[in-house]
Amino acid sequence: MPNIKSAKKRVQVIEKKTLRNNMIKSAYKTAVKKFEQAIEAGNVEEAKTLFSEATKKIDQACTKGVIVKNTAARKKSSLSKKLNAAIA
Repeated sequence: MPNIKSAKKRVQVIEKKTLRNNMIKSAYKTAVKKFEQAIEAGNVEEAKTLFSEATKKIDQACTKGVIVKNTAARKKSSLSKKLNAAIA
């Protein structure tokens, strides 16, 4: 455990940031799971709305720095491929 006052503060700040990052990461993973479940069930109309929600959550995670830009692009690309395959 830190003894210096500034080090104690840094520990508190890191804990808050970790909680925020985990919350954002959990939200985008949940959105992706809902989308994939809709695809598996064959609900194309529901999947379209969930796709836009999932891409929004991925973009938010990217903006907040939780995931890297290329990772966000890769995830959105794979989701769009699944959606297009379900439509076709």
